Amino acid sequence: MNNRNGARLKQAVLLFPMLLLGLFLLSACASTPVAPTASLDEAREAIARAEQSDGRQYASSELDDAMQKLQRAEQAVSQEDMVEAERLALEAAITAELATARTEAAKAAEINREMGRGAEALTEEMRRMGEQQ
Repeated sequence: MNNRNGARLKQAVLLFPMLLLGLFLLSACASTPVAPTASLDEAREAIARAEQSDGRQYASSELDDAMQKLQRAEQAVSQEDMVEAERLALEAAITAELATARTEAAKAAEINREMGRGAEALTEEMRRMGEQQ
């Protein structure tokens, strides 16, 4: 009988750590993943920068797309799909940055055209002055 009690004790000693490990793994799987707060904040800030740079006027489709992706990311957070939320938040930030870049390019093109018109006017004025002399 003493041998039998020793075998049970040995089994219990081996089984206890395995049970603890199993409980730990189950609790880790059951916990809610952390929301991608930094990525969501980055997307919000990128959208705000695009709006402040007149993105609505020059890159409205990109800005709308970024806002929709951010909204979908927030919905994914509420559904506890953090991987999808992270992906959508990153896409929203990149799309908002694209809107900002397109806005800046459009503004630069306008300035370039205006400078070209100014140069043409000066050239025409110089030509007229040369003809008068």
